[in-house]
Amino acid sequence: MAHDHLIEMLDLDAEVLHDYHRDLIAWAGREAADHPRIVDLGAGSGTGSLSLARELPDAQVTAVDVSPEMLAHLRSRAEAAGLSDRIRTVEADLDQPWPDLGPADVIWASASMHHMADPGRALASAFGALQPGGLLVIAELESFPRFLAGTPDEEVELRGHDAAAKRRHEAGLHMHENWGDRIAQAGFTEVTERHFDIDLRPPLPAAATRYAKVTLHRMAHGLADRLSPTDLADLEKVITTLPTRADLSIRTERTVWLARR
Repeated sequence: MAHDHLIEMLDLDAEVLHDYHRDLIAWAGREAADHPRIVDLGAGSGTGSLSLARELPDAQVTAVDVSPEMLAHLRSRAEAAGLSDRIRTVEADLDQPWPDLGPADVIWASASMHHMADPGRALASAFGALQPGGLLVIAELESFPRFLAGTPDEEVELRGHDAAAKRRHEAGLHMHENWGDRIAQAGFTEVTERHFDIDLRPPLPAAATRYAKVTLHRMAHGLADRLSPTDLADLEKVITTLPTRADLSIRTERTVWLARR
């Protein structure tokens, strides 16, 4: 069930933040080689893999993830989209020695690098898998989505984000790394950085309400042992009000780096 909620959240992220995803895919597509062989690291529910395959109709995509449930969902989406012949999946733990994923023309890592136990080693592996002149794309979250800014419940949400940030720090996740420096240290050149400041105001589409509900539910479930009983009860109460609210917004930040091998 936890995987189901994560898959739904990732799918909704792509649907609701479609302008960001469209701009990012188009940017990467303009920089990619002709007929590119693309490796999607930590492919998740398949947003990047499917979007790249659509944007670049001559591309072949290898989607890599540690979760068989994610990869099964990705294959189902690819089949439904008529893209099964151009997207293959590889189940692999990228914290272990990588399977042979090269030679690749594009390595795509969206919201996956911060999960790597050793980002330097992962970047070295990516460098080795790319063809000379190949493209590295890293997209990372600078802030997780906030839905209640400017509402009476904003402080409840912020306390949840603070507790989640402490948990991520304790877990050793590499949030807010200087990825530009790390990319350059791994030997990549022509490093370009672009920041996306996402601010969607009400009224929002129905999918955004579902996105908020799934995201905040995951927050409450994951922080049941971290939040005070009062904060947890307040957060659960907020979640029950979401379907009838007209004051939801979405605010988040993403940063993307493109670099050459």
